[in-house]
Amino acid sequence: MLVDIDFKDRHVFVFGGTTGINLGIADAFARRGARITVASRKAENVEAAQVRLGAHGGEVFGVCADVRDFDAVGRAFAASVERFGPIDVLVSGAAGNFLCEAKDMSANGFKVVVDIDLIGSFHVMRQAYAHLRRPGAAVINITAPQSYIPMRYQAHACAAKAGVDQLTRVLALEWGGEGIRINSISPGPIEGTEGAKRLMAPTEADQVRAAARVPLQRFGVPEDIANLALFLASPYASYISGALIPCDGGGALESVKSTLELAGQAGAS
Repeated sequence: MLVDIDFKDRHVFVFGGTTGINLGIADAFARRGARITVASRKAENVEAAQVRLGAHGGEVFGVCADVRDFDAVGRAFAASVERFGPIDVLVSGAAGNFLCEAKDMSANGFKVVVDIDLIGSFHVMRQAYAHLRRPGAAVINITAPQSYIPMRYQAHACAAKAGVDQLTRVLALEWGGEGIRINSISPGPIEGTEGAKRLMAPTEADQVRAAARVPLQRFGVPEDIANLALFLASPYASYISGALIPCDGGGALESVKSTLELAGQAGAS
């Protein structure tokens, strides 16, 4: 039976939902009638997101919390549930990153990224557990290609994101019996985001070269990730759980191709 992707009166909580990809996801759910909670560390970002999302005419609640603070995350969920009731869709997307070769990286630099990406993801899902609507709740983690593709200058992010994907799989096993689905989205380079600018393509020429390496010959846009999130949260994905889904224009395939080519060259020599 065909159904509409409609989230009217459903409670969607987006952690990290005040900028970039995560704000685009929150925006897509707001356009489809959801009650939206957005949480982020910076009050000014929370306020700006509330204004933008509220323009769609629905109910929006914003709360400040740092994913590294387990108790603060718990208070954020408690406040949102008091406002809108149990959570139907949780999107966990807080992340931090920078470029640095492992031999030059401080212990604190490595720890900061792991604390935000991996420990923060655990905090979000662990504190959300008691508030998820059962059965039918959908949890979506925003991860990255670093979780399965080794990248230079990204030892911290590779380790953290690989942990997030394994956490997704384990919790899909443990919580599936309660009707909670958990999946990960791995975005490729997304146009206009800080990650794409700082980590991949700081100049226009870099952007052209980076886009040429993607099989679909373009960067993604926030709507590409948002559309996948809408699908994963909808009845169309009711039998999908524990999945890691790249949304990258085929970019991960190009990375695999390069690795195989290098291996072939080494074998030939």
